[in-house]
Amino acid sequence: MNASPVFPTSLHQSVADLAAGYFHQLPETDTVLVVNSCARGKAVPQSDLDMAILTNLELDPAAIAGMENAWAAFRDAQPVYDQFRRSGRFIQLHLDVIDGRFEPLDWDDGGGPDFFEVEVGNRLLYSVPLTGAGPRYQALRQQWLPYYGEALRIKRLEMVREACAHDLDHVAFYEQRDLHFQAFDRLYKGYQEFLQALFIARRTYPIAYNKWIRDQVVDILRLPELYPQLHQVMLAGNLQGGALGKKAELLTRFLDDYCT
Repeated sequence: MNASPVFPTSLHQSVADLAAGYFHQLPETDTVLVVNSCARGKAVPQSDLDMAILTNLELDPAAIAGMENAWAAFRDAQPVYDQFRRSGRFIQLHLDVIDGRFEPLDWDDGGGPDFFEVEVGNRLLYSVPLTGAGPRYQALRQQWLPYYGEALRIKRLEMVREACAHDLDHVAFYEQRDLHFQAFDRLYKGYQEFLQALFIARRTYPIAYNKWIRDQVVDILRLPELYPQLHQVMLAGNLQGGALGKKAELLTRFLDDYCT
């Protein structure tokens, strides 16, 4: 966790301060968090601003929606927010009110990947408190960091490995039927499930499964030899001629080599 967020523009910081000032005075607020790129010092001027407001108690969905709606009405009336939105074609503020409940799900057939580990990591490990770390935030970090319990980890690793192998096994099957886009869909799904299993196997929280792959594999997991091979798996090329099946075979081998 960085000591403080790194905002790429003054507008990012002004909008973050606006949100912090609004939520800090609410009795339900425990901690105002900056998350994702700004929290990790990776944001650029066109990056979104991502924030999470941790409440000091568990709330029902209606109460959370009420807090978010009241904030939206306040936010939309502020000139600085309008300036921020107009500063880039795709730029947005993503702000979620969260109550600190992280609930792992059991996948059915075809499930996965999910974002349980991603949410815990981005909200507790890689986040930066903007107005000081509240007691609930500190308690949640103590509960979930450096990683969750071993029994749950073993259960989830088995579930994710099985789902990954299941998807990768289908790649050649769909190729043989000339369903190349379906084969690619299974390959990409299996690729993300492999990344999820890789992080679970190493008791490390991920950032995402569809971006920042080099940073995560090389810098966080310290597996520089693996990244070029993963890059090769997803390198765009001919979807026909059995190429996807060979990529699936390579990922299956990685699943056995790295995710036990």
